[in-house]
Amino acid sequence: MSIRAIIVDDEDLARRGIRALLKRAGDVEIVSECGSGDEAIRAISATAPELVYLDIQMPGKTGFDVIGALPEKKIPHVIFVTAFDRFAIKAFEIHALDYLLKPVNEARFNDSLARARSAIAGARDGSIIQRFWEMTRELSASATPGQNPSPALPDRIPVKSQGRVIIVNVAEIDWVEADGDYVSVHVGAKTWLLRETIAAAEARLALSGFVRIHRSTLVNIYRVRELMPLSKGEFTVVLLDGTELKLSRNHRFALERLLGKVL
Repeated sequence: MSIRAIIVDDEDLARRGIRALLKRAGDVEIVSECGSGDEAIRAISATAPELVYLDIQMPGKTGFDVIGALPEKKIPHVIFVTAFDRFAIKAFEIHALDYLLKPVNEARFNDSLARARSAIAGARDGSIIQRFWEMTRELSASATPGQNPSPALPDRIPVKSQGRVIIVNVAEIDWVEADGDYVSVHVGAKTWLLRETIAAAEARLALSGFVRIHRSTLVNIYRVRELMPLSKGEFTVVLLDGTELKLSRNHRFALERLLGKVL
């Protein structure tokens, strides 16, 4: 898919230069060009671009004024293009993707565009995943007309992988491991990374047969083969594929569900 972009600069020559570089890239659709901050605000609101090449010093509103005039959720990815380096710190404080100095070097421009592609791909994947959960909730609500539906049990989870969104069947997940603000979802020999905390994953998967056996580990009780007692009230949990996980004594409450499955 093409990236929808707007070029904002009060100098026609500068706009032409960026336009030429974007046309060489081949995957960017220029939906508008603006010569002032006021034009930019109107164009961004009307066309909802994913990327804006934005000059800073322009007659009337500056590039920073343009960003400040937009609703927070409507701010696109921004690459500032300016002749002055003194605004760089402020640009990155408002989370600009990059800061290019005029005259723009083509190699530097292409590096910046590559960064934009990555950021936009991530945002698109996030939108797809969000829509997946919205559709799940909508289907759950429509299945129980006139009632207050309870949350649907997730039978599939969308995860990002190399620019794609993979749908993982919950029943096939062996175990889940904390990885900072992410969790690693283990399905046989494959591992998927999901942007979610272990606590959030536990809340989502608890009713689907997952229990916390360690502060950083969830396990699918239907994938457990045996429990091996260790010292001090701890256990080794052995999965169907032979994976061994530790059940800490602080999570002994999980034993009741595990024993109910394996005995």
